Amino acid sequence: MEHILGAIEVLATTEAIILMLVGVAGGLIAGAIPGFTIAMAVVLTLPFTFNMPAHLGLATMVSVLVGGLSGGLMAGILTGIPGTPSSVATTFDGFPMARKGEPGLALGIGVWSSFCGGIISAVLLMTLAPQLARIGLEFNPWDYFMLVMFALTITASLSGKNMIKGLIAGALGLLLRTVGEDEAAGMARFDFGSDALLSGFDFIAVLIGLFAFSQLLNDVRDPEMAKKSLTQTGTVRVKIEHRRAIAEILKRWSIVIRSSLIGVFTGILPGAGGSIANILAYDQAKKASKHPEKFGTGIADGIIAPESSNNAVEGGALIILMALGIPGDVTAAIMLGALLIHDVVPSPSFITDEPILANSIFVSFFIATFFMLGLQSFMLKIFVRVTKIPMYMLATIILGFCGIGVFALQNVTFDLWTLLWFGILGFVMRHFGFPLAPMILGVVLGNIAELNLARALAITPDLSPFITRPWSLFFLIIAVFSALFPMFQGHREKKKTWTLFYLPVACFAVSIPLFMMSGITRPMLATIVLGFGAYQLWRRWQMGWRFEAAK
Repeated sequence: MEHILGAIEVLATTEAIILMLVGVAGGLIAGAIPGFTIAMAVVLTLPFTFNMPAHLGLATMVSVLVGGLSGGLMAGILTGIPGTPSSVATTFDGFPMARKGEPGLALGIGVWSSFCGGIISAVLLMTLAPQLARIGLEFNPWDYFMLVMFALTITASLSGKNMIKGLIAGALGLLLRTVGEDEAAGMARFDFGSDALLSGFDFIAVLIGLFAFSQLLNDVRDPEMAKKSLTQTGTVRVKIEHRRAIAEILKRWSIVIRSSLIGVFTGILPGAGGSIANILAYDQAKKASKHPEKFGTGIADGIIAPESSNNAVEGGALIILMALGIPGDVTAAIMLGALLIHDVVPSPSFITDEPILANSIFVSFFIATFFMLGLQSFMLKIFVRVTKIPMYMLATIILGFCGIGVFALQNVTFDLWTLLWFGILGFVMRHFGFPLAPMILGVVLGNIAELNLARALAITPDLSPFITRPWSLFFLIIAVFSALFPMFQGHREKKKTWTLFYLPVACFAVSIPLFMMSGITRPMLATIVLGFGAYQLWRRWQMGWRFEAAK
C-alpha cells in the first residue's frame, strides 16, 4: 500500500493528468480510424516520451494504449468496420443493433463493458502480477499449438447454420497465411515469382479489405440506398443510453467477469493478444447462452463479451511484461522498448527493485480507464453524428482513411492492392452467404499455429508431448469438446440421450491435465471440477436419465 500511495503521489500532478488525458483522447481517435492500429498509436507516442521522466512517459503510453483498446468499438458499431483487430467480434452484434435503430444503446453497452473489463484487469494487474505471470512461463510450442487448435474450433460456432461454408472460409484463411516466406524454414511459398507476394499478405490490409471495403461495396451497390444515411436506413436514435446500457450489463454481470478473465488469461500468453481474446470471449458467451441463435442479430451479450475481454487483455500482457520481461503482444513489445529506453529492465525482481515506477504503471492503467469512460462518453456524441452522413459520402471518407491507414503501416503500395482484392472477395463471400469471421480467425491464427508446430518438431520429432504435457493435453481436450458443442446443442434440442453425458464427461476429462499440473491450486481446482462432474452425473441418475422437460 505504501508503494501504491507513492505512485499516486508522483502521478497526482497537473502535468501527469494532462498527459494522461491527451493520451487517452489520442488512443480513442486512433482506435476509431480503421487501419490505424493501437500499436501504430503507441509507436508514434514513443518519441514524445524520450525526454520525460520514466513514470510520466510510461503513464502517457499506457493511456494511449487504454484509449486505443476502446476506440475500436466506435467504428465497429457505427459502420460495421472494426477500428482495430481487437474489436472484430464487437461488430458481429454491435453493428446489427445499430442498424436496428439503437446505436446509442449499442455504444453505451460497449463503453461500459470496456470500462468494466479495464477495471477488472487493472485490479488483477495491481494484485496478482507476479503470481499470474508464472503461468505464461510454463507454455512451450506444444502448448501454444494446441491453444491455437482450440481457438480454431471456434470456427464452427462462428459459422452459425452455414457450417460447411464456415469451415471453407476458415480453411481459406489458413491457406492465405501460407503465402510468402516460411518463417521457420526461410523458404518461399506460393509467391509465383513475385517479390510482393514473398512478404505475404499484410494482416491489417486483409482484415480491412474483408470487413471494411466489402461492407462499403454492399452499402452503396444500390444507388437509392447509397443516397440515404444510416439514420434513414434504420438508425434513428443517436443519444447514448447510459442507464439502459448499465442495466443490461448488470443483468449479465457473469458474462463481464468471465470475458474479462478470458482477456487477462489470453494477455498473459505471449503472442495471443486482443485479436484472439475478443473472439474467444464471444464464442464462450455464445456457447453459454440459452439463446445462441440470436447471436449475430444484435443482442447485448454479443457486445459485452468481446469488449470486456479486449480491454482486459493489456492488463494480462502488462502482468507478464512487468514480472518476466516477456511481451504478451505487439503493443506490449513496444512498451518493453519504452522501458528499456528509460533504463528500466523488466524482470521477476523489477517490482521489488523499482516499486514506485512499477506501481505508477499499474495506477496509470487504472486512472486511464476512468478517463477513457469520461472522454469516450463525450467523444461518442461526435462520432454518433456519423450516422447522419449520406452513405456514398461516408463510404468515400472511410475508404480514404482505410487506404491511408493500410499504406502508413508499412509504406507498401502492394498493401493497397491487398485491400482492394480482399474487399472484392469479401463482397462476393457476403453475397453467397459465406461468413467472414471464420476466415479472419484462420488468418489470425494460421501463422501462430504453423510457427509453433515447426518449433515443436524442431525440438523433437516425437509427437507424444502433445498429449503428455499438461497444458497441451488441457487444450486438446477442450478443443475436442468445443468442436462437438454445436452437435451437442442441436441434439439436446431433440432430446438425444447421449447429450446427458456431455457435461459430466467434459468435467472428468478436463480434470485429468489439471491433476497433472504442479502446485496445489490447480489440483484443488481439478478436484472441484471432478466433483461438479460427479454431481451432474448423480442428478441425471436421480432423474432416471431423462431430461428435465420430460418430467
